[in-house]
Amino acid sequence: MSMSGPILIWGAGAIGGTLGTAFIRAGHEVIFVDNAADHVAAINANGLRIEGPIFQDTVKAKAFTPEGLQGKFERIFLCVKAHHTEAAAKALLPHVTDDGYVVSAQNGLNEMVISKVIGEHRVIGCFVNFGADYLEPGVVHYSGHGAVVVGELDGKRTVRIEQIYALMREFEPKAILTDNIWGYLWGKLIYGTLLFGTALTNDSIADVLANEHYRPILTKLALEVGSVANANDVVPEAFDGFDPAAFAPAASAADTARSFDEMVTHNRRSAKSHSGIWRDLAIRKRKTEVDAQVGPVVEIGRSLGVPTPLAAKVVELIHQIEAGTLSLELANLDLLARTEAGT
Repeated sequence: MSMSGPILIWGAGAIGGTLGTAFIRAGHEVIFVDNAADHVAAINANGLRIEGPIFQDTVKAKAFTPEGLQGKFERIFLCVKAHHTEAAAKALLPHVTDDGYVVSAQNGLNEMVISKVIGEHRVIGCFVNFGADYLEPGVVHYSGHGAVVVGELDGKRTVRIEQIYALMREFEPKAILTDNIWGYLWGKLIYGTLLFGTALTNDSIADVLANEHYRPILTKLALEVGSVANANDVVPEAFDGFDPAAFAPAASAADTARSFDEMVTHNRRSAKSHSGIWRDLAIRKRKTEVDAQVGPVVEIGRSLGVPTPLAAKVVELIHQIEAGTLSLELANLDLLARTEAGT
C-alpha cells in the first residue's frame, strides 16, 4: 500500500492548520475542510498563514466547507475540537476510501468516538502537544514544539503506521511511534485535566501550577484521572517533562512536587502562557472541550467504580463559566477544594 492522493485535513484551526502547512512545506498536497466559511474563504483567497517563533509562511491550498467537499481520500487527519468529533466523523465518512483511515490529531479519547462511526480498523491513534492557536480567518499561530506520537490502536506495527510516522517526522523530527498510544492519550488526559483546573482562573498555566496553595487540590484532581486509568489497565506515558506516574495512586509527594516544578519550567518556556481552554472561555467566549475530555473520565470512572468528584466539579464549574454565571478567578480553585472537603 503506497500513500496516494492529497492529505485531507478536517478542521483547519490550530492543530490542523499547523500540521497541514508543515505537510505542504514538505512537498505534500493538502486539502483543508473547515466549518468556518470565513476561514475557508480566506485560505482560498490568500493562502493559510502561519505565524510564531518556529516558522512564518503562507501556503497555498484548496479549502472547502464540509458541504462543498467532493471525492474520497486515503489519508484524513481529524483535527476538530473534541466535542465536534462525532458530527465530523459522520460528515467525513463518505469521503474515506475503502482502505483509507482517519488520524485523530485531537485532545481526549476521541479514537473511541470515531471508531463507533467509521470502524476501529480505520482509526489511527495520535497524540499532539505542540502549542498553537487559531488567530483569525486564514491565520494560525504555531507557538511551540511539543510531543507528537502516533500508533495503531491495537499497538501493532503496520505499513500504514510506518508511513504516517514518516509523515509526522516531517512536521516534528522528534515524533514517536508507540505500541501504547492509549497510554499517551491517558497521560495527556491527566495533564489536560490539570489545564482545565488552571483555566478556571485568569492566571497563566505556570503561575497556577507554581502556586503552592493550590497544588494539593490540583494533585487530588490529577490523581482521580490517574486512578481511572489504573483501573482501566492503562499505563500512562510521560511526555514533554510531564510524568503521569507522579499522579499515580502510589506516587510519592516528592515525585508529585517535582512534576509540578517541571511543568512550570516547560510552560514558562512556551510563547503560549494560557491554555486553549482559557482562550475559549476568556477570549472566544465559546464552549470548551470539557464534556468530551473530562466527561469521559467521570463516566469511565463510574463504570469501573472509581469516584471522581473533583473531575465532575471541574466540568460543572467550566459549564458555569461558559454560561456567564461564574467569572474566571483563583477563588474557583477554592470552590474545588471545598468540594473535596465535602462542604
